[in-house]
Amino acid sequence: MSIIRHIPNGITSLNLFSGCVAIVAAFNGQFQVAAGFIVLAAIFDFFDGLAARALKAYSDIGKELDSLADMVSFGVAPSVIFFKLIQVGFGFETGFVATYLPYAAFIIAVFSALRLAKFNIDTRQTTSFIGLPTPANALFLLSFGLYFESNLPYKEMVTNPWVLIVVAAIFSWMLVAEIPMFAMKIKSIKLKGNEVRYIFLALSVVLIVLLQQMALLGIIPLYILVSILTQKKQTA
Repeated sequence: MSIIRHIPNGITSLNLFSGCVAIVAAFNGQFQVAAGFIVLAAIFDFFDGLAARALKAYSDIGKELDSLADMVSFGVAPSVIFFKLIQVGFGFETGFVATYLPYAAFIIAVFSALRLAKFNIDTRQTTSFIGLPTPANALFLLSFGLYFESNLPYKEMVTNPWVLIVVAAIFSWMLVAEIPMFAMKIKSIKLKGNEVRYIFLALSVVLIVLLQQMALLGIIPLYILVSILTQKKQTA
């Protein structure tokens, strides 16, 4: 019985391990590898909560460990991806801007920490979210690393260092913005009560078919848009 209680924490630890590997890969400029381990961390992040509920193995240490793991995998790892992308974007340029501006990428880590701390004490976020969840933010940001290593059109524009800095600033703000967002926790497979989730999943499948590995560049903004539109409908 005592071993079963530790299964969710073990899965959370795999999330943390994946995040650490993603950071090393990102520093080495291996953006596809980094992206793969962030996605793996997100999968572990989903299943640790599922395991905790299924096994009724809730604990205070599990809650704290989950936040610490998320900070590494979904805060620091995407920050490093953006740091390296901005650094590469400036190339062989010298001067204050090219040398120090890449460090602006770490605002992602700072705001991820603020978002996670806020989530832990905010009683409004038991069944939904206020602000963009850190895993969703990380999944969106890692797409820029994938775009950089692709042969897709407009690559130079999408991965331009100034564009990346603006994206980092906007999505860092989204983490702590007072914008209600729906959670993907489906307690029942029935349509009633899950209409928004099923519509979002259907549209996400369409985007995956159309955009393939770059689908997250469309799925996460879609998630934000659907959240805003459904919230307006509920409050109208």
